[in-house]
Amino acid sequence: MTYTVAIAGLGAIGMRVARAIDMQRIAGMTLAGVSARDRDRGRERVADFRAPPPVVGLEDLGALADIVVECVPAARFREVAAPAVSAGRIFMPLSVGALLENMDLVDVAQANGGRIIVPTGALIGLDTVRAMAVGEIHSVRLETRKPPAGLAGAPYLVENDIVVDGLTEPLRVFEGSAREAAKAFPANVNVAAALALAGIGPDRTAVEVWADPHVGRNQQTVSITADTGEATMTMANIPSDENPRTGRIVANSVIATLARLTAPLVSGS
Repeated sequence: MTYTVAIAGLGAIGMRVARAIDMQRIAGMTLAGVSARDRDRGRERVADFRAPPPVVGLEDLGALADIVVECVPAARFREVAAPAVSAGRIFMPLSVGALLENMDLVDVAQANGGRIIVPTGALIGLDTVRAMAVGEIHSVRLETRKPPAGLAGAPYLVENDIVVDGLTEPLRVFEGSAREAAKAFPANVNVAAALALAGIGPDRTAVEVWADPHVGRNQQTVSITADTGEATMTMANIPSDENPRTGRIVANSVIATLARLTAPLVSGS
């Protein structure tokens, strides 16, 4: 089986995924189009591709490809998502927190034959969470620790006058539900939304966010209790060179998710 892919956004993640497809590193995938905030700059960025794709508007991607991968700021999420699912496409969001505020799109996808597939991203163990959710999950907690620079400028910090520059000790800057975390840190804790969707929902999934000057990586720890057992899983992601708010592994996760769609053998639930 083969698919055409369109990518919304040519930042650190989108560019890596686009190049992997263009270099034919994902079996059965071809790049049909991309979007960029600055279209002229976007054309320059893909000019050296083997087959440079057209650079179009966000709303046009759903008409170009079987799969639309969203890598744009959360504020522009619906511009990409709504046309894609309305056209019956496979939609892969990275602004997963924004999906929590646009869950009507699940019904739109179902009505039009589309699918919304959330890549695991910078988290670990979502297959375990999904398996536990088949039974009864009692509690889920995510603790995310980031270098202070990885949280700088987050809306919640700005609105609450929380300063993370110059920290010498870890500071817990947020505690609440995954839904609240997604609103507070739209560019930082999409993992919380992904975890919530795999498990017991955004209102029952507990989240702590720490600015920690002692860590050099984005660290995520998931603790879960269920009728099938207990699990604690920690992952320390190396921040992207281009964007310290995200980890290098996020682009790899998208690539792995795409590859899974055409792979003759898949391991893991």
